[in-house]
Amino acid sequence: MEAKKNEDYKIEKNSILYFSVGLAAVLLMIYLALEWKTYAVTEWDTAKLNLQDELTEEVPITFQKLPPPPPPKIQTPPTIEIADDDDDVIETVIEADETNQDTEILTVDEVDFEDNDVPDEVPFTVIEDVPIFPGCEGAKDKRACFQEKMQKHIRKNFRYPEPAQEMGLQGRVNLVFTIQKDGSIDEVKMRGPHKILETEAARIISKLPKMIPGKQRGTPVKVPFAIPITFKLQ
Repeated sequence: MEAKKNEDYKIEKNSILYFSVGLAAVLLMIYLALEWKTYAVTEWDTAKLNLQDELTEEVPITFQKLPPPPPPKIQTPPTIEIADDDDDVIETVIEADETNQDTEILTVDEVDFEDNDVPDEVPFTVIEDVPIFPGCEGAKDKRACFQEKMQKHIRKNFRYPEPAQEMGLQGRVNLVFTIQKDGSIDEVKMRGPHKILETEAARIISKLPKMIPGKQRGTPVKVPFAIPITFKLQ
């Protein structure tokens, strides 16, 4: 037996689908119509638009005429008028009223000022009158003569200690001593690489003769003097 298709059911089923699609299409067209914007196209006449013509403006240039500088002033030299012999010349007399002529003026004799600024000790390099080494009394440059005599004294009395030679000791001993106010040598200080060398350097300084003391502003002062003694093996 052949089955018959229900045509009414098929049409009813498809009509619902068509209605839904049509409704969606109508709503989409309404949305696009609401959101659609139109712009008016403005046509520019490029032939009439010239920015250079619109912005160019002629600025007038003005010149200010400065007044000429005033002529320099000519200073007229002062004139000296010589009075004739017949004219009366008025003489200006200046009276000194600071001192009364009848007042007795006291004369001031020489006043002795005690100079308390002289230091007790002045270094050899800056002292006014250096100590005088015996034999330098008549020397013109007593400072140079002192140093020359000191070098001769060291070379004359120098003895290289035998223990130092055996031990191979050598080096420089720095010595500082003070020439006292009476010309004697005192306050010997030394520093060297070994005690043996220091002892020999002190022995050389102990043989220095008594000197004429150094003076600062005519007053005897203590004068420190520094000298190195070098011990070198051949």
